Amino acid sequence: MSSTLEKTTQNTVAATASVEPASPYSRRDVLFTMLAVLLVMLLGSLDQSIVGTAMPRIIGDFHGLDRYTWVTTAYMLASTVMVPIYGKLSDLFGRKIIFLIGVVLFLAGSALCGAAQSMDQLIAFRAFQGLGAAALLPIAIAVVGDLFPPRERGKWQGVTGSVFALSSIVGPALGGWITENTSWRWVFYVNLPIGLIALGVLIFLMPSLYQPGKKARIDYLGASLLILGTSPILLGLSLAGSQFAWISWQTFVLILGGALVVTAFFVYEAFLERRDAQPIIDPSLFKNSVFTISLIVASITFMGMFGCIAFLPLYAQGVLGISATNSGLILTPMMLSSMVSSILSGQLVSRFGKYKVIAITGMAITTVGAALLLRLNVQSTPMDMIVAMIVLGLGLGTSMSLYTLIVQNAMPTKIGQSTSTLTFFRQIGGTVALALMGSVMSSAYGPAFNSALPGQVKQAVPQKILSVFNDPNVLLDTKVQQTISQQMSAFGSQAQALFGQLMEAVKQGLTQGIHDVFLLSLGMMLVALVAVFFLKEIPLMGRPGAKKSVQDGESEEDSLPTPMMMH
Repeated sequence: MSSTLEKTTQNTVAATASVEPASPYSRRDVLFTMLAVLLVMLLGSLDQSIVGTAMPRIIGDFHGLDRYTWVTTAYMLASTVMVPIYGKLSDLFGRKIIFLIGVVLFLAGSALCGAAQSMDQLIAFRAFQGLGAAALLPIAIAVVGDLFPPRERGKWQGVTGSVFALSSIVGPALGGWITENTSWRWVFYVNLPIGLIALGVLIFLMPSLYQPGKKARIDYLGASLLILGTSPILLGLSLAGSQFAWISWQTFVLILGGALVVTAFFVYEAFLERRDAQPIIDPSLFKNSVFTISLIVASITFMGMFGCIAFLPLYAQGVLGISATNSGLILTPMMLSSMVSSILSGQLVSRFGKYKVIAITGMAITTVGAALLLRLNVQSTPMDMIVAMIVLGLGLGTSMSLYTLIVQNAMPTKIGQSTSTLTFFRQIGGTVALALMGSVMSSAYGPAFNSALPGQVKQAVPQKILSVFNDPNVLLDTKVQQTISQQMSAFGSQAQALFGQLMEAVKQGLTQGIHDVFLLSLGMMLVALVAVFFLKEIPLMGRPGAKKSVQDGESEEDSLPTPMMMH
């Protein structure tokens, strides 16, 4: 039954590839709405990259080192669990009202974060800010799906994908400049002028993007189950390896308990869908192979990308000795190449109306880039790293917005829900990847460091000093290095030689740990590369007048009325 339903859906989309209705919006409406969308996307993505550079100063002011991770964890929890809820609500009530709610909450949270007087307040306000942030990116992408048919949508989604890369370049540099020249509070306050401009455009110039249909019903129980199930899983993954051991009762209870609630959530959602009661996530989404394969490929690629983005700066500064005002600048070559490929892939999709070859090519390039990272070692040069990053960026840029376009094209009547569900699982994947890869690096570092450490050093240097080198971050902290060097001056003429051997062993250990992370990332990319070959090609819908394309063997009875794109 499900395969028949899927075939009918795909035939419907293919049959309507050339009869997508003309846009009811004027060119002025479209341009101003896209201006607001790009501003909001820049706002949301910039915030994620700009705050990290100010955290050391914030910790110093509030003396909150023990709660450092909670500033990020609180934001991540709130922004992740709310994504599918906002997506479904935007399908029910229209994009504009949900978009406005998200922007207002985000700006209010930004103002509160800037005014925070303690670490606990900042954590609470970051969670509040995350509630608004959850609506920004997925709804912005869904708006693009409402304004344009898929054939034209590729051009714009290539541009929106490049916004993420741009923010990754500008954010850390801007955050560092603000922190050094003004106050860390302006890292949050800077959101206000951009957000207020976007808000004005949204209120006065953006159409509602809503067509009234059946009576909307809010799935309160489903929303509660989703929040109660996802939150402990994310907490468990975030805290495992730092606050708790991976094999501990706390980690076990959080992850298993959350998984049981998430299972109950999907059982309840299936119950609602059978009664046409508008669940937050329709389980039938996963019966569509285009959606499922896209979700698998996008999520796995996102996981692999996290391993590269999180550990490349550590390798560059710790092993290669590249100094940067902030680590984000090190990723500039990769982000620039991803911007280029994101825009180019969008243009190609719009020109040819097909995506599978582009998806396979992009994934293959990404895999080659991940493989090039495995060549990096202690003797590598910065140019070796830059070449690998450029190749990796070219592949990743293709994936930034392509799978959103594919999903929206396959499910034109559920743009908000499908887009937000894709975003939700990608964010979950990113959280899993960071936790898993951090554990992989830590596990590999210790044995590699001890193996690289000469026997005479182990005998000569006290265990108290050796224990400091159990953390590879000693390579990045010059103050710690100076302190250790002074302590080792008691060893006389051989002090400098011993210290140099210790630092070299740390580099060897760190390189091995990061190599294992890159190896895991490559494995993920290979899985995604295999999966993308199973992606079905559905012709992209365009404006009226394009040549109609109907799949072979399709009968007139298989076709359904052309779905409207305005929700």
